[in-house]
Amino acid sequence: MGRILGLDVGSKTVGIAVSDQLGWTAQGVEIIPIDEDNEEFGLDRMDELVNQYQPTGFVLGLPKNMNNTSGPRVDAARAYGDKLTARYDLPVDFQDERLTTVEAERMLIEEADTSRNKRKKVIDKLAAALILQNYLDRKGPLVK
Repeated sequence: MGRILGLDVGSKTVGIAVSDQLGWTAQGVEIIPIDEDNEEFGLDRMDELVNQYQPTGFVLGLPKNMNNTSGPRVDAARAYGDKLTARYDLPVDFQDERLTTVEAERMLIEEADTSRNKRKKVIDKLAAALILQNYLDRKGPLVK
């Protein structure tokens, strides 16, 4: 088996989640700051995470529009996936993430009276965990 890293790729941050060894559950790990405009993609930190977790692959959220069309963020997620494939030679898969951030925010609001500022600090990590969990529930472990 092996672990899978789940990513919620934005223009300013990448939320990271990791599966358990059996590929059943996802847990949020951290949020990596990036700067798409300046071609800074947080890959040095990703190197450390790949070294730490030894994943068998990656799952990236695909932020399609509600009508199932693709916009610029879908292209950006696919481009980030290409970078991961080139760098680590591991499989990359994509999981439809429509409503994932909305779901994450709702969960945080229901969980506790968390301030908007605190929610912003964890939302991408939780969204990454939901993307990965949805993928695991749908597909099961990713094997190279």
